[in-house]
Amino acid sequence: MFLLAFAALIVERATGYPDWLYRRIGHPVTWMGWLINRLDRLWNREADSFAQRKRSGALALVVLLGVTVIIALAVERFLISFPVGPAILVLVAASLPAQKSLDAHVDAVATALETGGLEAGRQAVSMIVGRDPQHLDEAAVCRAAIESLAENFSDGVVAPALWMGVGGLAGGAAYKAANTADSMIGHRNPRFEAFGWAAARFDDLINLPASRLTALLFAAAAFFIEGASPRDAMRAVFRDAKHHRSPNAGWPEAAMAGALGIALAGPRSYGGQMIEARFMGEGGNPHLTVWHIHIALKLARIADAMLIGLFGLLALVIWLI
Repeated sequence: MFLLAFAALIVERATGYPDWLYRRIGHPVTWMGWLINRLDRLWNREADSFAQRKRSGALALVVLLGVTVIIALAVERFLISFPVGPAILVLVAASLPAQKSLDAHVDAVATALETGGLEAGRQAVSMIVGRDPQHLDEAAVCRAAIESLAENFSDGVVAPALWMGVGGLAGGAAYKAANTADSMIGHRNPRFEAFGWAAARFDDLINLPASRLTALLFAAAAFFIEGASPRDAMRAVFRDAKHHRSPNAGWPEAAMAGALGIALAGPRSYGGQMIEARFMGEGGNPHLTVWHIHIALKLARIADAMLIGLFGLLALVIWLI
């Protein structure tokens, strides 16, 4: 199964998910999103009590995961039953990690700042973060892009690949379904605080191993970047990660901040509401620029190569055993 994850990472890194295919059939995440929306409309009733909506949300998560796993297992068993099936299975599995698109979206923020100025940078960063972009200065735009890179590398690349390595296509797809549910209904607002509780808690649980592995990958990648510090990356993780609002996002963000000597996280505005949060990293250079986005992308690309190499090694060891 680590061989499948290894091959899927290589294919996705090289090709991404083709736009023409997305236009024709969508993406697994869009299919999962359709089911989540359907369950929300059917079972998240305002007239129900908080406890009932909480139970309904837990049941919705079970249904989502059950449907996803059954379909993924059926696809996997069908494809491996004929000669070219394994190659097609790799292509299907390659739709789950998002290395290429994450790199492209963060790089687009740097390009927008360089070619279109601050307003273009705000527009580009609004595509990958949920915070209000209109009052961000250049340093804040750069900080938001780097934070998104760190967090999404963990839950958009490492986590689906890791669960694919553990559970094959079904493991990777189940992770993606749960993570999509958290992004859609795992919010602390009147509509989803009860119904999305199970999705949010389950997502916290299944992202725990990937967030720790991502921190280690960022620290290791810092060895290969002049001026970056593996030791400061791990120091920031152990000092700052526990102060993040998320039990997982603090690990990759703190590692990235410590490695590059910058400050990430901190106060930010969502929907006009200011959220107070601790900074990750000591912030030796508070005046972030486009250069910092480029160096963060370099760190993530090296970490990605290490992840692929690690999965290749694990696949080889399992094969030899």
